[in-house]
Amino acid sequence: MRTHKRLWGPALIATGPATVYTSPALTKTTIRYIEVNNPSASPVTLTVSIGADAAGTRLKDAYSIPAKAAGVTDSNRPMFVDYVLEPGEILQMAAGTNNILVSAGFGDQESLG
Repeated sequence: MRTHKRLWGPALIATGPATVYTSPALTKTTIRYIEVNNPSASPVTLTVSIGADAAGTRLKDAYSIPAKAAGVTDSNRPMFVDYVLEPGEILQMAAGTNNILVSAGFGDQESLG
C-alpha cells in the first residue's frame, strides 16, 4: 500500500550534513517535493545527498537559495523531485549558513512487507 505524507519538517538545516529523513525498514520511499525557505537577507547554499554526504552522493551541491527581499519571489524555493530511497537509505542536507534555511519534504511510502 502506498501512503502520501509529509516526510520531515518544517525544520532548520544545519551546516554539517545532517540526516533529515531515513526510509523505514520494509518501506520504499519516493520523495516528490522539497520546500526550502530562506528568510534571511543573504543567499544561502544548500547541499542534498542520498546516503552519507560525499561528492558522489550529492544531488544538489552548494545550490544557492536567494535572500528574502523586496521583489524576490523565489527565496521560498519549491523543488519537484523524484528521489527513490530503499529501506534504510537516508537523505542528508547541509546549509552554507547554520540554522537559516527551513526545509520540509513530502512524498510516498510504499510498504514492501
